[in-house]
Amino acid sequence: MEHSGEAKKPFDHHGMVRLRDEIQGGVISRRQLRDLHAQDHDIRRLVRNRELTAIHPGVYVGHTGNPTWGQRAWAAVLACWPAALTSRSALPKPPERSPIEVMVPIGRTVRAPKGVLVRRRARFDGYVDWAAYPPRQLLAEAAIDASAGAGDASEAFSLLADLVQTKVVRASALVEALGRRPRMRDRRLLGELLDDLMAGACSVLEREYLRRVERAHGLPAGERQVADSVAGVSVERDVTYAAYGLVVELDGRAFHGSAATRDADHARDLDAAAVRGLRTVRLTYGQVLGGPCRTATRIGELLRLGGWEGEVCSCSVCADP
Repeated sequence: MEHSGEAKKPFDHHGMVRLRDEIQGGVISRRQLRDLHAQDHDIRRLVRNRELTAIHPGVYVGHTGNPTWGQRAWAAVLACWPAALTSRSALPKPPERSPIEVMVPIGRTVRAPKGVLVRRRARFDGYVDWAAYPPRQLLAEAAIDASAGAGDASEAFSLLADLVQTKVVRASALVEALGRRPRMRDRRLLGELLDDLMAGACSVLEREYLRRVERAHGLPAGERQVADSVAGVSVERDVTYAAYGLVVELDGRAFHGSAATRDADHARDLDAAAVRGLRTVRLTYGQVLGGPCRTATRIGELLRLGGWEGEVCSCSVCADP
């Protein structure tokens, strides 16, 4: 009796180990095992010998313990393949205990495995970094999606500001990404947040000072994040009104970590006064969020001492009886 067709190729066990452990963080899919010529009995043997443990249907991890976040991410992507991490899961500091978010093309219907959220995206092709491990949405796009899903404006701004402040992504790239979303929910709010970032406000407290104190009361526009060097120490000042000899530092810490930290802050203030002729005031959350009108009045008085000839305007809060 004659046999036709090619002989079955042996299972590439070495290739499996390399793909699973060196490339995919300890995770591999049944599809990939098949590509390495594994038969059903090979896969059963690997599971029996505890070389593989199912994490999702058709997706395995190379141990029997709890998977790491990275392994959960790889497993989610492989279980929904072709797919990519999206939103917060695609950012450099993803939430460790939240479900893994993956995106698939909008035309696909994918049943989400346990612990996975599947987002159907119209913006899929051309918006995935396939060279990342695992593949993920382009960073600026992921940041916009994550901020749109935030609980409130402060959380959204904090997320975006952290990415910009740590130089993970440029504010201009975020603006461009939002510009490609003409129908996005909360687009106007996100645009305002990015305008504030472009103006230099790099924290929630800095943004609220910009909005509630400076802009709302007609104060002059300060310069944000001005780099300086005083007494050989490099500093970055939150808000500088150089023409009027005033620096405003926004102190978002609930408390100083130590007396040394507090002393260092005040030493920099003293140096700025002695060397640059700049008076420094430090504002807290309570002064900015709890009493923006009173704070604006006091800042206006300090600016007038430096030569500002403007007037502090009343805002809607000031006018509220």
